Amino acid sequence: MTLADGQAHYLLHVLRLGTGATFRLFNETDGEWLAQIMAARKRDVTLHCERKLRDAERLPDIDYLFAPLKHARLDYLAQKATEMGAGRLRPVITRRTVAERVNVERLRSNVIEAAEQCNLVALPQVLEPQPLDHVIAAWPKERKLIFCDESARGSNPLSVLQGLEPGPLGLLIGPEGGFAPEEQKLLSSQSFVTIISLGPRIMRADTAAVAVLALVQAVLGDWR
Repeated sequence: MTLADGQAHYLLHVLRLGTGATFRLFNETDGEWLAQIMAARKRDVTLHCERKLRDAERLPDIDYLFAPLKHARLDYLAQKATEMGAGRLRPVITRRTVAERVNVERLRSNVIEAAEQCNLVALPQVLEPQPLDHVIAAWPKERKLIFCDESARGSNPLSVLQGLEPGPLGLLIGPEGGFAPEEQKLLSSQSFVTIISLGPRIMRADTAAVAVLALVQAVLGDWR
């Protein structure tokens, strides 16, 4: 097989591998393989897959919904959500979303980078952004949606999560300015929504992403 462009550049000029070098190669369909560089040219490399090391992993059925942030903090969020085992990353546009555009390809690049760095053999799906009200209108009722509400203080999030049955999940984190009152009303009126608090302190959105994914993976996900 042949790798070109960015992947070839990464092997040759970042990892500084040459002809005869071996490394681990993976995708979310075929799993992980031990590969050897057979020929290295300026713009591409030819590889030989010697043997399979691992099957592709199955990610937890968790949709991670988030209001897009700006640049570096959105990169961080995508990387950490990948490392924590989210199955899908779903940008949602809210009334107070700050970022005007979402670079989906950049999100996918961050997902791949996080998987490479953490030796994962799975990639979460990255979906196109949608308005929050459209997402809620089309939400499948059998998939529980956990809504992290900074105004819902006093309840123990672990106790709330332990009261839910394992199954398909969604997690929703709002923008830096929080959800608008009409959005909170919309969410709290849905039968499939479970509201949790993330403690007495208001977190930044990228911090909340890691906190809620850790809680959910520990109680309902594949950390059990």
